[in-house]
Amino acid sequence: MNLRAFVCAAAIAAAVTACNDTGTPQPRFDSAADSADQILFGVDLFVTDGGVRRAVVHADSAYTYEESTRWEMRQVKATFFKPTGEQDGVLTSLEATYNTRLGNMEARGNVVVTASDGRRLESPHVRYDPARNEITSDSTFTSRDAQGRTLSGVGFVSDPDLRTVRVLRAARSTGTKVTIPPR
Repeated sequence: MNLRAFVCAAAIAAAVTACNDTGTPQPRFDSAADSADQILFGVDLFVTDGGVRRAVVHADSAYTYEESTRWEMRQVKATFFKPTGEQDGVLTSLEATYNTRLGNMEARGNVVVTASDGRRLESPHVRYDPARNEITSDSTFTSRDAQGRTLSGVGFVSDPDLRTVRVLRAARSTGTKVTIPPR
């Protein structure tokens, strides 16, 4: 069999195996669990920086990879703490990645950060850096306070309790006058 005939036969075999009895293509699903080092349920991670507790991250399930240096978590709730030990804010998301080497976390999917006074920030993607004690994103976001004021834009930098929110682009606000400092 020459190379051309072999390639054609392989392509036909791949097409046939990708279809079910009716001839419809079947989606291919890669299972994260197949390649995980560990699969954990009901996980609590303590994120520290220089021996100081910065966050407690709870996940319904977690998969560890790369010798447990990367954690892929589902149904995540992270409670942030100030250096004094007081609660700072709470983040919830559908999933997150925690990197033990860098000590940072990236939350994805319906991310909501709730401050201790009830202010909320919603975004599809948020990064948390415990060394800087800040949450950031380059995605769209909307922030609301108890008085109904909103702040939205594309990208932000903030502390986990949403005391100072710096908007990176396309800032919009309703309900109050906002002074935007010159660059």
